[in-house]
Amino acid sequence: MSVSASVQEYVAKQDEFAWKRRLIRFAIRTIGFHVLARVQVEGEDNIPPDGPTIIMMNHISLADPVICMGALTHRFVVPMTKIENMRNPVLAPFIRWWGAYSVNRGEIDRKALMNSIELVKSGQLILIAPEGHRHPEGLSRPKDGLAYIATKANAVIVPMGIGGAEVWMHKLKRLRRAHVTVKFGRAFRFKLNGERIPRETLGAMSEEAMYQLASTIPDPALRGVYSDLSQATSEHIEFLGAPA
Repeated sequence: MSVSASVQEYVAKQDEFAWKRRLIRFAIRTIGFHVLARVQVEGEDNIPPDGPTIIMMNHISLADPVICMGALTHRFVVPMTKIENMRNPVLAPFIRWWGAYSVNRGEIDRKALMNSIELVKSGQLILIAPEGHRHPEGLSRPKDGLAYIATKANAVIVPMGIGGAEVWMHKLKRLRRAHVTVKFGRAFRFKLNGERIPRETLGAMSEEAMYQLASTIPDPALRGVYSDLSQATSEHIEFLGAPA
């Protein structure tokens, strides 16, 4: 899969978004984290200060990417958003200001894949919801996109569990603030042997990564099909740093 000129251009202009992202993050943290909800963040020191990195999150509400954008204070995260959001008159200006990139979820979007891979290779930090869609009822089986991108870019993966965001709008309508928790788990990489990775191995990598994500989710009900953490294995992953 060759890298198109548009992908190269998008990756090269990331520094141009820095001042806009700084302003948006300030607004998220001052208004979103204190007025619209009460957000508690734990484990941000698990995120490498630089280098190719992927945040993998559980996706329980529309606010999840925004929560991640505000939770990270020493790096900017580049989220992927469904292409429909780029046509939303309310969301689109905000998305473009931050410099997010779109994905067509109805097909294999090769440009979105290349944006992801090249961003990570260039040392950026991107955000991926491995399930592809929101699942407020709890984790479900993932697609293999995260494992594919991570192995192509030899990226560090940091799981991010969110709780409470699924009810923030419901509570806000009643003039109450939701208590949202964000927990970043222990960073890890997939073990690579330099050979082409078979699809079944990508699937096994994805499953192991999902258990790591489940371990960061404070509410057991939101762990879904990965609620039994005793089933977690680490045949295909290697952890970075000492356990907490």
